[in-house]
Amino acid sequence: MAYLVRKLLSLILAAVLAAGVAAAFSVPGNVMASPSVTITVYNWGQYISDGSDGYIDVISAFEEEYPDIHVNYLTYDSNETMYSKLKTGGAAYDVIIPSDYMIETLINEGMLLELDYSNIPNFEYIDDTFRNPSYDPENKYSVPYTWGRVGIIYNSLYVNEDDLTGWDILWNPSYAGKILMFDNCRDAFAIAELRLGMSLNTEDEESLTAAAELLKEQKNLVQSYVMDQIFDKMERAEAWLAPYYAGDYIFMLEENPDLGFFEPEEGYNIFVDAMCIPASSQHRREAELFINFVTDPAVCGENLEYLGYSAPSSAAKEYMDEDLAGNEVAYPDEEELERGEYFGALSTEGIRTMNSLWLDVKTSGDNLSLYIWVTAGTVAAILILWLIIEIRKKRRIARRCTNR
Repeated sequence: MAYLVRKLLSLILAAVLAAGVAAAFSVPGNVMASPSVTITVYNWGQYISDGSDGYIDVISAFEEEYPDIHVNYLTYDSNETMYSKLKTGGAAYDVIIPSDYMIETLINEGMLLELDYSNIPNFEYIDDTFRNPSYDPENKYSVPYTWGRVGIIYNSLYVNEDDLTGWDILWNPSYAGKILMFDNCRDAFAIAELRLGMSLNTEDEESLTAAAELLKEQKNLVQSYVMDQIFDKMERAEAWLAPYYAGDYIFMLEENPDLGFFEPEEGYNIFVDAMCIPASSQHRREAELFINFVTDPAVCGENLEYLGYSAPSSAAKEYMDEDLAGNEVAYPDEEELERGEYFGALSTEGIRTMNSLWLDVKTSGDNLSLYIWVTAGTVAAILILWLIIEIRKKRRIARRCTNR
């Protein structure tokens, strides 16, 4: 009898354990329910805290929070590079962080998934100022990551403060060879457009051509066209002037305290970079969990304190150093921000025109024609020499035949 009781209890216990395991695998969202997956995050270079200087390592912290999700982290240097990779379908991405105008383009072309905000509850911390923006009116496709503005970074040891008035300083021959310039057409054209008093969103071919001509005039003064390369060049004083993003200036200032930042009198571009999920993503839920994690005020605060960029969440400032949270470069007042202008999405024709003119700017003044003429001359000389040798060879043969 005792044996039968023990046997019955063993069977009941086994059944309970089996039911528990089955329940664990059937509960939505349970860690055990999902096999390990890898999501690919595609972001700007040097645009996330990686654990340096004692700050949070965002990727590692996320993987610790969600041990069944691994992050493959890749970088790009411009919106246009990211768009090209996404458009050609050469790789699969799950989270991308484009700028405002590029988000509008991606939405228009059906290249983004709508977000399920039940997986992104931390969106509640995003300030009203950054909700329902013109590029994504209902926030269906994007969650703000950072925001900022473009100005001019300069080395105070070598640049005369009397010259710090407008964008024209980037055309000042006194600084020839020490000027850096954006290596992407939208930001570069914006500077020329502002100097000419144009809208940053003009598509008028005559206006764009005028901006391109102004950029050509500048080219001989430019040391190089850069993106992430600006960090080393400005920090080491290899260059003295560079238009770039305010957040990166704050980051560079830690390495070179002689750097300064000013806002040109003609105005500047204000931008928002936001997290989105490409339509090709196969891991939407995991991507949304990543977006939610990065939007958490504590994570956002520490991440952006490291980056120097501005947080779209006032709650995140509570987790930042007070000096940064009150920094006027990172958080200018409303009156100052009124001088800025946001980029909008250009039409396909407008983009094509700007890209064509930008290529013309980048190749203008190059010794391409000289190279072609020299190459052609060299080939011609070789042919002439070959003909002379052949003629002489035939004459020698003819003389030998005559002597016989």
